[in-house]
Amino acid sequence: QVRVVESGGGLVQPGGSLRLSCAASGSIFSIYTMGWYRQAPGKQRELVATITSGGSTNYKDSVKGRFTISRDNAKNTVHLQMNSLKPEDTAVYYCYADLRPQRGMPISDYWGQGTQVTVSS
Repeated sequence: QVRVVESGGGLVQPGGSLRLSCAASGSIFSIYTMGWYRQAPGKQRELVATITSGGSTNYKDSVKGRFTISRDNAKNTVHLQMNSLKPEDTAVYYCYADLRPQRGMPISDYWGQGTQVTVSS
């Protein structure tokens, strides 16, 4: 069984910073891309940032220069450092991992339960 668990959300003032963390655990043969999506009230879930196992990154345009995604392959963890936060960054942030649970099984997406980030004065 695979678990994906996020941590680090909370309330922060505009201009502040937060660091989200996500850990994948359980029966894991190999992990490929990991990343973060977010969903604001009344809006569709949107991609925030991704990182491959080789370290290649991709960001949503509106977070470039403010957010940094990183990962520790040995620990199956991914982090999202969020700086210069804006009220429009308020959303539930979801971590995901593309992984193969066991040798020979297909690659599938595994998702966390989400962590709330609120940017407000």
